[in-house]
Amino acid sequence: MNDYKNERNGVFPSVCSLDCPDQCGLLIHKENGKITKVEGDPGHPVTQGSICNKVRHMTERLYDEERLTCPLKRIGKKGEARFQPVTWKEAISTITGRWKDLSKNYGAESILPHGFYGNMGRVNAEGMDRRFFNRLGASQLERTICSSAGAAGYTYTMGGGFGTDPEETIHSKLIIFWGINAVSTNMHQVALAQKARKNGATIVTIDVHKNKTGRFADWFIPVKPGTDAALALGLMHVLFRKNLQDDQFLHSFTKGHQELRDHVKDYPPERVSAITGVPIEDLYRLAELYGETSPAFIRIGNGIQHHDNGGMCVRTIACLPAITGQWKHKGGGAIKSNLGYMQLNESALQADHLRPDHEVRSINMNTLGKALLSAEPPIKSLFIYNSNPAVVTPDTNNVVKGLEREDLFTVVHDLFLTESARYADIVLPATSSFENMDLYTSYWHHYLHLQAPVIPGYGQSKSNAEVFRLLAEGMGYKEPALFEKDEDLIYSALNNPENPYFTEDLWTKLKEDHFAKREGSMPIGRLPTPSGKIELYSETMEKDGLPPLPTYVPNQTEEGYEYTFIPGPNHSFLNSTFSSQEKHQQLEKEPKLFIHNKDAAREGIESGDSVIVWNDRGMCELPADVGDHVLEGVLVCQGLWPKAPVNALTPDRIADMGGGAVFFSGKVNIKSKENGNSPKK
Repeated sequence: MNDYKNERNGVFPSVCSLDCPDQCGLLIHKENGKITKVEGDPGHPVTQGSICNKVRHMTERLYDEERLTCPLKRIGKKGEARFQPVTWKEAISTITGRWKDLSKNYGAESILPHGFYGNMGRVNAEGMDRRFFNRLGASQLERTICSSAGAAGYTYTMGGGFGTDPEETIHSKLIIFWGINAVSTNMHQVALAQKARKNGATIVTIDVHKNKTGRFADWFIPVKPGTDAALALGLMHVLFRKNLQDDQFLHSFTKGHQELRDHVKDYPPERVSAITGVPIEDLYRLAELYGETSPAFIRIGNGIQHHDNGGMCVRTIACLPAITGQWKHKGGGAIKSNLGYMQLNESALQADHLRPDHEVRSINMNTLGKALLSAEPPIKSLFIYNSNPAVVTPDTNNVVKGLEREDLFTVVHDLFLTESARYADIVLPATSSFENMDLYTSYWHHYLHLQAPVIPGYGQSKSNAEVFRLLAEGMGYKEPALFEKDEDLIYSALNNPENPYFTEDLWTKLKEDHFAKREGSMPIGRLPTPSGKIELYSETMEKDGLPPLPTYVPNQTEEGYEYTFIPGPNHSFLNSTFSSQEKHQQLEKEPKLFIHNKDAAREGIESGDSVIVWNDRGMCELPADVGDHVLEGVLVCQGLWPKAPVNALTPDRIADMGGGAVFFSGKVNIKSKENGNSPKK
């Protein structure tokens, strides 16, 4: 394929690497070898030339004067961010020398990789890194911080990440955004919804906060946090009571419909209204709208899965399209994730055969703070890449305490001296996605993208794959799999005989056009569930110790704290990415704590007041925004601001399934700073 990094001038195809479902096709403008403009590719079938401000201003991030240009070695105390430049040779020698000693004295499991999807490229996020740490025999990281609870719940129902083709949702007549601020996090689904609206579609948003998507909708339905499963069960109750189900579809394509029909009799609107805060008349109205409208489409968001009961919330909502037979209508059904269509040959990509024969321990990334402080045997080294755990991980005060350990040898590979990198012993400069070859698979639309390098590496920066090849060499490893080229890794990943959606000419098409759509349609009737059907009753869940039917289980309580705290995403940041850059802070203006009028009056808080938010894990300070955008007892803030460490407040408990995070099930108290001294932790 073409390599554009040595081209001085022109416009070149590319793709967005951010952890976003839209995965936009891009056009990169270069002058004198430097990127001067990033715009959307109007030829992309789904994203069609529109991009968000995060990507539009990407050049400021690429050429930020704070970007790292060479390896660094710590010379001050951890957290002081005092470093001196070193060569790559010295950096690699220092890392591999320490790891050889640790492996000898404590075992390779004393070393823990910590990487996620700061770059969504499959080679640089789950390719050569996995191969290297498999060969090393390091502790395995359970990468469950984002979507794993919902993925598990959806899989119990549908067998995997199989949903509606978003391009077909222009035909929808009812679109429900459930637990997703799509205007900020899935903008092209909003664009498709707008086209559907022009054709007569009604748009409903169900959420805990009347955010941008709530304001975009024709009807916003506020719901108490973590009660989404109860709301879905109440809708099912009404659907069956009013005979709005599709009996033919239920008999042909589902398992357990009679058991579900009997089960939801326990969720009458009166009970569900008391649980969810949704008025009884709105429950009836929504159920009748959903039962009488076809095609009806539900976009299931990430928000609802970040609760103690998050997996069950998603599992329950995923049953709704089956009850009314929406899967048989073009533009009907649901999307949680479409990664099932994009299943790569992960064993080949990650070289599972390199793992040692003995069982290697695994550590859930949501409990990183606890693991760094108390794991036995102890973690002695941490390698961080594609992530910033000092900001994004639950209970971050404990994470920072762990990073402060003088006996923890920490390496960070990143574009910037992040909050996590301040505690590193060695910092390595990373390339941006525009400097790498990689493969991208959207978890929303059905296109794959091949990224060719557009510019040379910035300064002395290297890609993740390059770094792990150097580390393999430094460790003295000889296995050919540790030194394969990026193109070979991509080809191996695409060669998956078990995925019927990948055709033989896919690789050729990707090299020619840079993107290609997977072939095939929704496999209703032949889903990869045990029964091959949509499982409304799941024997697998029963075997796993979970209720086999969709069930509402309340979130855990935290005694002594009055408010549920929801630290959601904002419009201009993506987790901690962009949050430290002045341009994006200006776009977002300031962090806010949204609080209901009645709660504010009771606490003596007015809009603009500085509010202390605290619990036994930590505290942060936020300016209040008083109004009716949230329900009573609910506090919402948006974005991971450097000056507002909201994840110091979030619990590191594990969700009901999938090992997921419970960011939105934490409880807090609040106090106006103007009305007295801050509480002490």
